[in-house]
Amino acid sequence: MSNIREAVMDLEHHVAEQGWDQPLELYALVPTAELLEAEPAAAQLLGISEPESPDELTPVQQERLPEDVPLEEALGRIMWPEGVAGCALVMERLVVKGSDETLAVDEDPNTSGKETEEIRMVAGVVRDGSRYCAMRLRNHDTDEDVMHGTDLIPALTSALALTLDIELPATEQGSPET
Repeated sequence: MSNIREAVMDLEHHVAEQGWDQPLELYALVPTAELLEAEPAAAQLLGISEPESPDELTPVQQERLPEDVPLEEALGRIMWPEGVAGCALVMERLVVKGSDETLAVDEDPNTSGKETEEIRMVAGVVRDGSRYCAMRLRNHDTDEDVMHGTDLIPALTSALALTLDIELPATEQGSPET
């Protein structure tokens, strides 16, 4: 089994250090050992050393997705090469408090009449079917308050899985870890 949990949590921590109001970012997840072997100069530049585990994954930031294309459509155009073990997506959204409804990117929360809060989601999947997610609320912006678990954002992990040409099995909805 891959270290998808560690990769997502490391990515969430890295992005949190950058602050809020960041654009959507897509990452390839590559085995760290293979990255070191194939691209030693790039690995050194990134400060990547020998992996602690043979299953360790390194996120490699990709070009930005087009802003004028809906996320589902943009993801539908992606097919990762075999050397990519998985992928992760980081995005911020406004959600309607007390629901899983997100506002559309162009929807103004001041005129929608809905009480919202800002969240940052990090979702990752790998070819073996493993998935993991983390979610940080802007109003509770501490590492201790980050929610995380395998089924936190199932629609997003399912969309990412399609870019890897895999189908994720349905799982029971569980409560998120904190």
